[in-house]
Amino acid sequence: MQTKLSTLQAAFDAGNFKKAVAIAARFQDLGKERNAILDAHTAFTNPRWVVGLGKSVDKCIADGVEALRTRYGF
Repeated sequence: MQTKLSTLQAAFDAGNFKKAVAIAARFQDLGKERNAILDAHTAFTNPRWVVGLGKSVDKCIADGVEALRTRYGF
């Protein structure tokens, strides 16, 4: 049986960061990396909103990927 975490790790290892962030964004406990992961999810799903907030889409995604790496040790 494949768990959500193993699915997240498989997507991350394959370089499919959009899928990895989408999976992680649904987790309840994201700890101190929560905002970075959720900002990355928003950057993937609604980049115009992120730009409207005055943030860089690429930076939000990069920060979210790094937050996944930090949080789950990938």
